Order: sequence, then structure tokens, then C-alpha cells
Amino acid sequence: MADDQVQSFVIGDVEVLRIIEWRGPHVPGGTLVPDCPPEVWSSHEEQLVPDHREAGGDRAVVALQTWVVRGGGRTVVVDTGVGNGRERPGNPLFHRRQGDFPDRLARAGVDPREVDVVVNTHLHGDHVGWNTVDAGGEWVPTFPHARYLLPAADDRHFGPAGGYAGGARPIDRLVYEDSVAPVHRAGQAVLWEDEYRIDEHLVLEAAPGHTPGSSVLRVESRGERAVFVGDLLHSPVQILHPECSSCFCLDPRQAAATRLRVLERAAAERELVVPAHFGGAGAVEVRKAEHGFTLHRWAV
Repeated sequence: MADDQVQSFVIGDVEVLRIIEWRGPHVPGGTLVPDCPPEVWSSHEEQLVPDHREAGGDRAVVALQTWVVRGGGRTVVVDTGVGNGRERPGNPLFHRRQGDFPDRLARAGVDPREVDVVVNTHLHGDHVGWNTVDAGGEWVPTFPHARYLLPAADDRHFGPAGGYAGGARPIDRLVYEDSVAPVHRAGQAVLWEDEYRIDEHLVLEAAPGHTPGSSVLRVESRGERAVFVGDLLHSPVQILHPECSSCFCLDPRQAAATRLRVLERAAAERELVVPAHFGGAGAVEVRKAEHGFTLHRWAV
């Protein structure tokens, strides 16, 4: 597909589209993954620069992106990015953003009215933004006929039942009220726990740590496999050193344990690992190493 913002690959009979909302250098690597000391980044520079770490600098290169999974006559959208027109004070990249993501969806041949399922791997603001659009001053679901699959643990934590994550970050209330609550009001939200099978190819599994309800989406078709890992990974250094959690992980120790478990299965079963935010190639095969894992082959 000849479009830098829209790319594709296949898993058996399942087509996967990568639709990039934004990509570029973001925060220093040591800020993004504080558990990894500077020598980790420098020792792997050849594998990171320029796609995952800026050349001549120390900022990590990341992407905001959505994955569209098509198979069995069904269209599934995985994570929905930041969205437009959101009040996100304190985050210049997200605050009142105005981008052309709907046009990118259209160029990929995705009609919001024909989306069957929306998967939010977790409920952080850069994974739920395009859940909704502004319709004359009211937030309404972007995908009017879709089931929105929301991790119940995150809905409790980030929603009113959990005091909008205990009120520690005012932004969590804003995110929930403009990007999650409207889906509930429309009757399109489906809360799930532990495991949820979408169809014969797709199954959601709990993968807590980054957030209480963080999840992964597994794809299997004709013997080929992939796992969409959401924010278990922000940078390839976390594959090379899976003990390193990001600054956004609410429970870094649990996130590290979950990351190790998911990567071990991916290596053993030859699952293509598809993270939410890698700035270069969007998916990678991993292999077990003496310490951690290796980056075997990039895709997309």
C-alpha cells in the first residue's frame, strides 16, 4: 500500500492495516523507560537508530497508531489513538489536537459505519481518542454499529466507580467522559474480564500491569500468529531487556512479569509481536536469548 501513514500485512487469511496518526521523536529514552540505564540504550544504538531513537539525540521515536484487522467478513479496529479536539491540558501533543486521521481511515478503505468491533487494549487517552467524535457539541461513537470491547478492570479504575483513577490525574476524568462514557450511553460498550473470544481468529486476554485491565489481542489463522500487545512495549529496549517498564506503567513490577510471559509465548509459538507505539517498523518477530530476547525480523 503506497502510503506512509497506511501500511498492511497478512496473518494467514487475516489482513492487518497499520494507520499512523502521528510519528516522531517524543521524550528522552531514559524518561520513557526509566528502568533502563543509559548504557542499555547506547549499547543497542545500532538496532534503535533512527527508527526507534533519534539520530544524534536521546529522544525515543514513537508513533500514535491504530490497527485494523479484517477477516471472516468482520472489521475490527484495535486502539483508536488520541482523537481531535480533546481537552488534554499538560500534554501539548494531545491537547486540542486537529489531525486528518478520518481521512487516513478512508484512504485505507475503512468506513466507520462498517466497523463491527472496536478493541481498546486499555483506557489511556492515546488508545481511546477516536472512540468518539464531536457531533454538534456532543461526543458520540465514531463507529455507530460497533461493539466496543473495554477491559472491565480499566473501566472500574478509570471510570466514576473508581473515582476516575482516584482523582490522581485530572486528565483521567476528561478522557473517560469524552471517549468512554459516550460509548456506554450509546449502549455499545461490552465489558469483559480474563478472556474474550471475538471470533475463530481473534481472542482477547488480560495482561495487567501497565493498567489494571491492560490486555493483548491474539490472532491465529492458517497456522500463523500475531499478538497485539498494546503498551506492554513502548520501545525495542523492552524486548531486549523485558524487566524494564515504561514511565506510564501503573504497576511496573506486574507489567514486567506480564511482558516476560507474553514475550516467552511469542518466541515459543512464533507469534509476530505488534506493539502500540513503535515508531519504525510496527511489528517484530522475537527469539529467546540467554538474557531477554532478540529482535529476529521486522515487519511493516
